[in-house]
Amino acid sequence: MDAPTKHRKERSNLLKTLNIDAEEIESRKQFLQFHDDDAQRLQDIGGLADRYADEVIEEFYRHLLSFEETRIFFNDPETLSRVKNAQKNYFLRLTQGNYGPDYIENRLRVGSVHERISLPVKAYLGMYNFYLRSVFARLTETYRDDPARANDIFVSLMKLTFLDIGLAIDTYIDSRERTIGQQQDAIKELSTPVLPFREGILLLPVIGMIDSYRASQLTEQLLHSIRDTRAKVVVVDITGVPYVDSRVASHLVQTVEAARLMGSKVIVSGVSPEIALTMVTLGIDLGRIETVGDMQSGLERAEQLSGYKMVRVDPGPGHEQDFGKE
Repeated sequence: MDAPTKHRKERSNLLKTLNIDAEEIESRKQFLQFHDDDAQRLQDIGGLADRYADEVIEEFYRHLLSFEETRIFFNDPETLSRVKNAQKNYFLRLTQGNYGPDYIENRLRVGSVHERISLPVKAYLGMYNFYLRSVFARLTETYRDDPARANDIFVSLMKLTFLDIGLAIDTYIDSRERTIGQQQDAIKELSTPVLPFREGILLLPVIGMIDSYRASQLTEQLLHSIRDTRAKVVVVDITGVPYVDSRVASHLVQTVEAARLMGSKVIVSGVSPEIALTMVTLGIDLGRIETVGDMQSGLERAEQLSGYKMVRVDPGPGHEQDFGKE
């Protein structure tokens, strides 16, 4: 794959991830009232931007490095040199026209990079504030004999800058949402482990609140584990569940039924008085659910159903007791 083709594919993927197509780009421009005359005004000052780009970037990084919370991102001289060059290109791109998919992809990519290094949003937005103030000062100086012209150019630049800000915030939100989603998935996986207790017996300790999504995930994990281990008895312990609503209670019944269809019996342990009252009040059918008061009782019952019997073996002092299957 040649470089231009690879670039187009990467651009397409990034725009697709954020659901930004040609229609969406045009809609954003229309909302900001960024029209062809605005694009032309910015292109007209391309030469001016070239002349003061280095000066603006140096001023910007002096400002950035004067604050500890932003200085820590640029301690390495090579990194600082690289980002200065990238910022200069970013700055110059504001006045080069063609504000279509390539431009939008470039802005999204820049925002994504800053999010990945955990640059605070307030610092990223502060960059735009600095750019606008710096450019305004130079525009008023350059067009001091034509302040109306300076104002028109600045308004056009502000429209484009706010287009960039919207895109940057999109990348921050999207990246954070994906990160949070991955963390939540990992937490849910850890919070509902299906544990092999003995041959043919599984233990599922459930801790924390259960919503409909987590209840569905719990059922899926359990059924897969039953299939993989050929378990005949499952102890679902809900001692750590503070509250069960009607939907979750119904889902629990459905889980028991699904496990039964796969040849496994479910014992629910740790049903609190509050949860028991809720289930009775809601009229949940408990006819097919065997419940016990605590996890130990649940495991003892599972062992009984599986043919295990506790036998105390006392081989002598210094040895732990053993348990066997009769």
